[in-house]
Amino acid sequence: MIRTLEDLRTRLGDIRGADRSDAGPRVALVSTLGALHDGHVDLIREARDRADVVVVSTFVNPLRFRSADDTAAYPRSPEADARVLDELGVDVVFAPSAGEFLPAGTATTRVSAGDVGLRYEGRVRPFYFDGVLTVEAKLFHLVRPDVAVYGERDRQRIFLVRRMVRDLDFVVEVATVPTVRTDDALPVSSRVALLDDADRRAAAALPRALEAAASNADLGVDACIAAAQSALMGQQRITLEYLSVVDPETFLPVDDGHRGRAFALIAATVGGHRFIDNAEISLR
Repeated sequence: MIRTLEDLRTRLGDIRGADRSDAGPRVALVSTLGALHDGHVDLIREARDRADVVVVSTFVNPLRFRSADDTAAYPRSPEADARVLDELGVDVVFAPSAGEFLPAGTATTRVSAGDVGLRYEGRVRPFYFDGVLTVEAKLFHLVRPDVAVYGERDRQRIFLVRRMVRDLDFVVEVATVPTVRTDDALPVSSRVALLDDADRRAAAALPRALEAAASNADLGVDACIAAAQSALMGQQRITLEYLSVVDPETFLPVDDGHRGRAFALIAATVGGHRFIDNAEISLR
């Protein structure tokens, strides 16, 4: 359990040793906010399969939140997280304070997510992806991972991290793991446990809407969206924020002539809690 940048550099230097060639140990990074759940466990297992050394960060990134109060309200479970990480055989846990990782003044230099970072999730939280990419870039710089592992629940984050890796010439592979789901097909997250029974039943309509979109992919993008909207009809407890089909290469809405792979995206609020989800579909 490492809490300072200096100790992180020392520990990783000890792990890599004098041999910094391709023959050295392969390092994987899993960046989290802590409060670990089954989705994180799958990411760590994938990292273990892909590397000799697994580094997990549990830094609650304040740049992702609207205010200091929102940051403080984020759930934290350090003791439970430590048990999970120990059981999974994680080699290095990086758990710095905000003052250690982002000392006064350094948060003014940011990585910009550009236009795509202001769409979808970025439309709701225009600061969010700049904050995500800034911290991911700093972690890449400090850890120098060979591979970084992400969950497919947040396709927009994956797209933007991959573009940052390309644009800034980070030498790191970006690997993904399928979304872990509950018995009613909701993506596993800390928010699911906060829903009462009625809201939980309502929220289950969100993955059904994505299934409907995928089932109508043969008929084109308009049919996909109409089918998803139909699956949400009558759901009074759901406040839909966005529903769109995007091109994986640009993360922009597909045009009528798009054929092949695409992502159907959905975001909604249920019972005061916000959920995002997506499905890969094939338009014909």
